Amino acid sequence: MSHEEIAAAALDQLAIELPSWGFANTGTRFGKFLQAAAATTLEEKFADAAQVHQLTGACPSLALHVLWDLPGGIGDVARVQALERQHGVRAGAINPNLFQDQRYKHGSVGNPDPAVRAEALAHLRESVDIARELGVRDVSLWFADGSNYPGTQHIRKRKHWFAEALGMVHERLSPAQRLLVEYKPFEPAFYHTDIADWGMALVLARDAGAQAFVLVDTGHHYLGQNIEQIVAWLLDEERLGGFHFNDRKYADDDLTLGSIDPYQVFRIFHEIQQAAWEQGHPPDLAYMVDQSHNLKGKIEAMIQTVRTAQELWVKAALVDRAALAVHQSACDLVQAERCLTEAFATDTRPLVRAWAEAHGLPPDPYAAFRESGYLETITRERGARNLSSVTSYA
Repeated sequence: MSHEEIAAAALDQLAIELPSWGFANTGTRFGKFLQAAAATTLEEKFADAAQVHQLTGACPSLALHVLWDLPGGIGDVARVQALERQHGVRAGAINPNLFQDQRYKHGSVGNPDPAVRAEALAHLRESVDIARELGVRDVSLWFADGSNYPGTQHIRKRKHWFAEALGMVHERLSPAQRLLVEYKPFEPAFYHTDIADWGMALVLARDAGAQAFVLVDTGHHYLGQNIEQIVAWLLDEERLGGFHFNDRKYADDDLTLGSIDPYQVFRIFHEIQQAAWEQGHPPDLAYMVDQSHNLKGKIEAMIQTVRTAQELWVKAALVDRAALAVHQSACDLVQAERCLTEAFATDTRPLVRAWAEAHGLPPDPYAAFRESGYLETITRERGARNLSSVTSYA
């Protein structure tokens, strides 16, 4: 196959889910810088996501946060369905919120108070029900649970409470649904985090049941950690459910994908496509963005992440896997490594542009967005409301 054919086949497989919160004014625990064009309603989030999808052709779904996007719970499903039809973007992964309410100060399903644990479990179960009503497969779980000081919490008891809760949530799933269990080494819990790494997430997913998988956030790792090795292991264990895309210089920095280490993203994509090549079919994974920008324009940052992902995905598709297998077997280290570096060095931007044009998309989504006038329009419509607000997270 030619490079053009390889690129087209690879890009046709890649769908990237956008986060509703990535279009809103969000920030750090120290504060946030407001953007006049930020979305403050679910309607505006769907509209912004539709813009990114129209310009990239790769983002057919929008991940939703229950507390921020469906404050009425399952009663808001009909409103979401109407927005799906209006904007041509479907609802994506459902994200429960078990970290913002004051009652979760000492944890949610890991809280020593059984009443709080019961409330958290009820919210998780409702989240599964919301996903089922929307026809959404994935319920994505991230927990802020942990502790800040040694001796202040019983780590093993909390592990058992987590296992019990996830098992009960798993029982609520329909056969078509999945639980995605995310991990994070620290923040906001700075001494111990209840699900601090991929091994803990894997154990809990296995204990929960066959429809529970691990979610890898590319920002949730310590410096120097070999993320592609984690990906390879989870693929081999058939427990990798998907990704949250971002990048980091230090920890969970919410940076646009590939802005710090594009070669690492390429290596992750290589492991996924290597598994697909060996198995004869691509693994069933969810690719989602998890970024919220204070300084970069929110819509442009999403376009940048999606286009970067496409370019790096094609680079990984260009690896000569037959030659790589020969060189690996012969322990020809230089030639084996060159299979990766030669593919990574390929300028895939023309290939992505050609794919876009073949699908009736603008070859330059950045220019198309700036020329569309959309940003100016929403800045006028939303600006006064946004710049007068300093408290709304969604």
